[in-house]
Amino acid sequence: MNVMVLEQWMYQLSSWFMAPVLISIAALFLYSLYATGQFAAQWWQRRNSHLAYLQALKGDRVSPAQVTGFSLLAFALRRRDVTMDELDLMALKDLEALRIITRIAPMLGLIATMIPMAPALKALGDGNVQGISENLIVAFSAVIFGMVIASLTFWLASIKKRWLAVELVDVVRLKKIQIE
Repeated sequence: MNVMVLEQWMYQLSSWFMAPVLISIAALFLYSLYATGQFAAQWWQRRNSHLAYLQALKGDRVSPAQVTGFSLLAFALRRRDVTMDELDLMALKDLEALRIITRIAPMLGLIATMIPMAPALKALGDGNVQGISENLIVAFSAVIFGMVIASLTFWLASIKKRWLAVELVDVVRLKKIQIE
């Protein structure tokens, strides 16, 4: 008897998670669109200040404002005593949100897929075809959004990771030029 009460309690509790999970998926989708816009703006800034970036790598005097889009180099130009650990930390912080969302979005999509499966299976047992389809629409829509969010943020994080890695290597090279 206690097992049935526990099962009913768990079923009820899991159904309460549906609204927060769907709201979270919607918020992450909006954030992924925002992150895409940020990425496009940074790409544009990097494109426009690439010449100043190359001049800085040659050792020419360049102000941090001239290398917009290159956050690590701009930071290194502002603070000549910056350490590589500080730059590594800055790069990790820059990627952190995208990396977390890339991992969380599919999990939330899976949760939002599994929650409506119980009512869908109950509707199947009752012969309610409309109940089955309504629950499956929510389930599959949520998982699709989760995968789209994860795909988009993974792509953004991968490219930004490469950008930051190249910048770190270049800052190391720049620091060697200034020491010699």
